[in-house]
Amino acid sequence: MRKYHALALVGAILLAGGFALLTYTSVQAQDAAPEPLTDPPYLAEYYNAWVESPHADYTAEAFVHWNEDGEVTEDCAKCHSEGGYLDYMGADGSEFGVVDAPAPLGSVVSCDTCHNPIVRGITEVTFPSGVTIDDDSGSARCMQCHQGRASTDSVNARLTELGAMDDLDAVNPELGFINIHYYAAAASLYGSEVRGGYQYDGMIYQMKNNHVEGFETCADCHEPHSLTINVEACSTCHLDVETQEDLRFIRMEGSGADYDGDDDTTEGIAEEIEGLQELLYESIQAYAREITGTPIVYDSHAHPYWFIDGNDNGEADEGEATSETRYASFTGNLVMAAYNYQVSLKDPGGYAHNPQYHIHLLFDSITALNAVLQDPVDMEFAVRNDPGHFDVTAEAFRHWDADGEVPGTCSRCHSAEGLPFFVANGVNVGVEPSNSLSCTTCHDDLEDFTFMEVAEVRFPSGAMVSFAEEGETDENNLCLSCHQGRESTVSVNTAITRAAVGDDEVSDALTFRNVHYFAAGATLFGGEAQGAYQYDGKDYSGRNLHDGEGEAVTCTDCHDAHTGENDLNLCEDCHDDVDEPEDVRLIRMLDDVELIDYDGDGDDEEPIADEIDSFTNALYAALQAYATDVIGTSIAYDSHSHPYWFIDTNGNGTADPDEVNGDNRYATWTPSLLRAAYNYQYILKDPGAFAHNADYAMQVLYDSLEALGGEAAVADFTRPPVTASES
Repeated sequence: MRKYHALALVGAILLAGGFALLTYTSVQAQDAAPEPLTDPPYLAEYYNAWVESPHADYTAEAFVHWNEDGEVTEDCAKCHSEGGYLDYMGADGSEFGVVDAPAPLGSVVSCDTCHNPIVRGITEVTFPSGVTIDDDSGSARCMQCHQGRASTDSVNARLTELGAMDDLDAVNPELGFINIHYYAAAASLYGSEVRGGYQYDGMIYQMKNNHVEGFETCADCHEPHSLTINVEACSTCHLDVETQEDLRFIRMEGSGADYDGDDDTTEGIAEEIEGLQELLYESIQAYAREITGTPIVYDSHAHPYWFIDGNDNGEADEGEATSETRYASFTGNLVMAAYNYQVSLKDPGGYAHNPQYHIHLLFDSITALNAVLQDPVDMEFAVRNDPGHFDVTAEAFRHWDADGEVPGTCSRCHSAEGLPFFVANGVNVGVEPSNSLSCTTCHDDLEDFTFMEVAEVRFPSGAMVSFAEEGETDENNLCLSCHQGRESTVSVNTAITRAAVGDDEVSDALTFRNVHYFAAGATLFGGEAQGAYQYDGKDYSGRNLHDGEGEAVTCTDCHDAHTGENDLNLCEDCHDDVDEPEDVRLIRMLDDVELIDYDGDGDDEEPIADEIDSFTNALYAALQAYATDVIGTSIAYDSHSHPYWFIDTNGNGTADPDEVNGDNRYATWTPSLLRAAYNYQYILKDPGAFAHNADYAMQVLYDSLEALGGEAAVADFTRPPVTASES
């Protein structure tokens, strides 16, 4: 059999419109690999890189698989022959998006495949899911083939067609394995946007993986002719990267979770994915034994990949991976999980293309199978989602997906590019939703990982606050830029003044003012920031220095900047028995401190968080009593449903499901009720208030109680003494 390769360019460079257009000869038969090209030198570099690449390997199965057939079939020609690709792209004058005829043998992905004038202008890619992506970077040429051949949609369509959706755990003899195909890098890259993996109903998946600026397209990371990875470029951000193999050990600080549950959060992200692959394979085999009754085994090199494990030893032994022993006892659940296992394995660069998407797919597949297993695979310590700032499933980042834009009023803190835009311009504009925050949200240099400089931060009250000494900057000011809330004493007073009514008069002009979530910076700076409602004539503690020795504590002294988790080792330096995150709530300083029973329950050694809880519970009861007795409309609170306060129609003191809706929102506000309800919400929305500034928290709660119920309401409570900031 004769071997073939694409003998590159004997054409010329045609200058047109300011760019060089390369023209090439067609594919020619050869019996041996070509000699390196030396002339002209400006083309030899590209040719010699290409000729050693997989795209030029005329012996590869990707190009010789059809030799016995005499032609490359229409359904394969697009990506396995030059003629088929040009046919699909309409470069041969035929209809775009269709391969009209079988392609001749003997071609590879040659120069003319990608540099054809018509192909060069392609900016759209339609994926197997039917989703079309616009891309004008040149990568559209790559993604036409590196997209796989199946998707969530095609899997669901097949299962629905065969009635397998009616009982996902029933064996259906008509079901077979659905294969995404090889090297579906683009499907990985675009994640949930193109649905290349099988995405389970009700779950949120990572969207396109936006690496960093300058590394966003195929050619940014891969040399387009040799296809090799630009390892030197990777090493500018990733330490200890000298070879391509080193890439597998990369792990960024934002990936702090133990995804595969093996108690190792320092291993490379590729190793985390491999750990989940092993767990999924284990669960697939357990499911096959227990649910279908037919053991299963996988062989990555033998089509159709899944076979009957005749001796049930868990391995594909000689003679088991044949067409006669192909697995034929699939259920809907098994098809979904086996599909995702193949998706992950057949993109060996998935850990770089979109690691979080692969983690989501693998984790959900294991979970789905575990749900019906009597002896499920142990996932106790495995984690699906990144914590905090990098949780792509969080409402903080997904809230605007349906709108397609995060408005300027929200983009500073709820998009990857919002904060740097604000720091540079002092305002925000609407932006497209992002997966989460990113490295460049806070870092202005990804080689040295330096921070954007912010000297001071304006809070909603108008107060200018900073962790830094005058004239200096502090990286923790970036935290304050978002963790400050969106309301204050000033905005609440403005609303009340505008309503122009007495403290206990209802006004249609009043609505609830929501401080927003995690206003930890406002709590920490207390009376300086005026984040909670501070009553006239009352004094409030300022910044909480925490250690009590004049050494100012910042956000990152206590929290990991990427995960948001507490540094328990630091807590243990002063507080005994802090071994787990939940132990932080049990802290109460007992040594060298005057013990005060703030809530009057007779226990002056209980955790300070419990003292605050007593204030909060008493305030909720006072709010409900005031609403019923003074206003005449009972009120109830639901922390998970905007606008949080609803009419308690049955007067049972609870926000029942039928009461929690926009039509039943509480609308009969008085200034007194608004101030106290604002403070109640404020403390609940900073669950770390007990650590950020416990005195300030109890002071505003005490004053709210007193304002609603008078001296009798606080008879058993003690207001913490006021301490001014020394910073």
